[in-house]
Amino acid sequence: MTNRLATETSPYLRQHAENPVDWFPWGPEAFELARSQDRPVLLSVGYSACHWCHVMAHESFEDEETAALMNAKFVNIKVDREERPDIDAIYMEATQAMTGHGGWPMTVFMTPEGEPFYCGTYFPKEPRGGTLSFTQLLTAIEDAWQTRRDELMEQATRLVQNIGRNPSAGTDAPLPVAQVLDEATLALLAAYDPQWGGFGGAPKFPQSMSLGHLLRHVRRTGSDTALAAVTTSLDALAAGGIYDHIGGGFSRYSVDERWLVPHFEKMLYDNALLGRSYLWAWQVTGEERYLQVLTEIIDYVLRDLSHPSGGRYSAEDADSFATADADHAEEGAFYVWTPQEVAEALEQANLGHLTEETLAFYGISEAGNFEGASIPNRMHERGNLERSAGIESARAALLESRATRPRPGLDNKVLTEWNALMLATLAEAAAATQRQDWLAAAESTANFLCESLRVPSAAATSGQRWLRSWQADLNQGLGGARHLAYAADYAALIDGFISLYEATGTLRWLEEATTTADSLIELFWDVDGGVWTTGEDAEQLVSRPKDLMDNATPSANSMTAVGLLRLEAHTGESRYGEHARTILRTLGGVAGKHAMSFGNLLWAIELHTLGVTEVVVTGDRPDLVQVLQSRFDPGSILAWGEPGSGALWEGRSATGSDGVAYVCRNQACGTPAASAAELLAQLD
Repeated sequence: MTNRLATETSPYLRQHAENPVDWFPWGPEAFELARSQDRPVLLSVGYSACHWCHVMAHESFEDEETAALMNAKFVNIKVDREERPDIDAIYMEATQAMTGHGGWPMTVFMTPEGEPFYCGTYFPKEPRGGTLSFTQLLTAIEDAWQTRRDELMEQATRLVQNIGRNPSAGTDAPLPVAQVLDEATLALLAAYDPQWGGFGGAPKFPQSMSLGHLLRHVRRTGSDTALAAVTTSLDALAAGGIYDHIGGGFSRYSVDERWLVPHFEKMLYDNALLGRSYLWAWQVTGEERYLQVLTEIIDYVLRDLSHPSGGRYSAEDADSFATADADHAEEGAFYVWTPQEVAEALEQANLGHLTEETLAFYGISEAGNFEGASIPNRMHERGNLERSAGIESARAALLESRATRPRPGLDNKVLTEWNALMLATLAEAAAATQRQDWLAAAESTANFLCESLRVPSAAATSGQRWLRSWQADLNQGLGGARHLAYAADYAALIDGFISLYEATGTLRWLEEATTTADSLIELFWDVDGGVWTTGEDAEQLVSRPKDLMDNATPSANSMTAVGLLRLEAHTGESRYGEHARTILRTLGGVAGKHAMSFGNLLWAIELHTLGVTEVVVTGDRPDLVQVLQSRFDPGSILAWGEPGSGALWEGRSATGSDGVAYVCRNQACGTPAASAAELLAQLD
């Protein structure tokens, strides 16, 4: 028998649909029941690719005895953090305030009004290392609810007072100056690991936005030091086991400082952001290995994370079964190899003569590097990803053989924000490489979002409201979308639509960016500066969160600032820039000192302090368009193709081969460029 989670859009929630726990999705029904029965609420938050979420589910939520205790004493709510980042942000802040750390699964006990009074993460089935077992914790919480409720309510009051605070310099603070960019560069270089690349120690996460800032610094100053930090980091990432050398794409993070052993979950957003980093590095350096990694990331997403209509799926799990008849899933089982498995796969493809060469190329040995097997890597020849024809044939054979293994679980929900991040990467990569198949993929993603993830609504002047999550398995396979979109969804869409407009010259995409920006300001703007996570029409929670700092993804506020400054340049509408500059006043003062938390905001600071270069190409001049599209030039915007009605296009009506390029900076334009050489001279 299934519980209430069986009809949810989230595969993570549906994974718990057959638990004996009487789960509720987040909603009024659960809280009304808690009030009527005077029971505390147990909130469990996780996501589908979370290894320890699966462990706790197997140990506790699938256990009849534990479920009986949960059902008798609590109202139990399950939340997918990827679908409801607002809920996750509020209660993660409470968890961090109470425990000093956070993570998933997140376990929160709260009042029927949603006020948290006890928070934690994973709790084991049995007592371990001084940690209560989950059943011991349930019993203790229920006892305290009955006998010491005043203490719990005092704790809840303190926690609620501590969450939702948004420290900032305020809207009256001065705008940041260019010195902030150099201050941030120094901070990043101080944290940089010169041996293994990246920043900090294990566990080690790719810092795409920090690398993006360093690349912009290289573009601006020519710094060899900053370039070395970027290339060392990207080479080390692509050499390690965090990169899937057989199938392409990156895992979430590395458990070691060398990038060898990943936590094997693969997320769409990581691959979107790292794809952009490798694209930019290729544009800056011309090194083919960066284009190779970009190509293999896109190949992976289009092959394994794609709905036929263009939506991009969220993630693949870290765990899978080693064999079809295995009794439990193992982390990384899908990705690791023994020499015997390699030999068998190559023999089956009539490539047995390549076995020794393949083992040496990928560092696969009898000793192994992960629990008796080997994670393919190129750490022994970092920076050399070039494959001979034989090794490429062997890689293809291993990929084909691997496809017969039980696959990791697929989270096939389509999230607006993450798809918009991938849209920007696809569009920019297509334009830079002139890959028409990638451009078609970008357009299919944009069309999918427009057709499947927004609905008519009176909440916004545009008459349409973006939604957060779509899933194909609803409504008898016809698909369905749920949950009002957040500021991060809107902000990422602005960036994605502008990138697609600059890649295609199709005016529709600039118009989509404009209407999305208008709705973002209308629904999410805070008069004290920045955008709230949730819209004016959204459910009122115990606190209204605000996404200020870049984390695994760019923050809603940093993406808003970048998008609105680019949009101001495209449209000539100063109101977009004024909102962006308010965000810079609010947050810009701390960006230089805390660069890893504001890497994407530093892009907006650069656009503001150095100004945006506006380039308009009239007529049919693909040669001039390609000059812009092939360059890494994050301080420029490109208008071409279908003429717009804004100030950029005023008096610029040349057609066909008579077209020219106009380059304008700081309200001053140069002589129209009629050749690629003339255009390059002005840009440089």
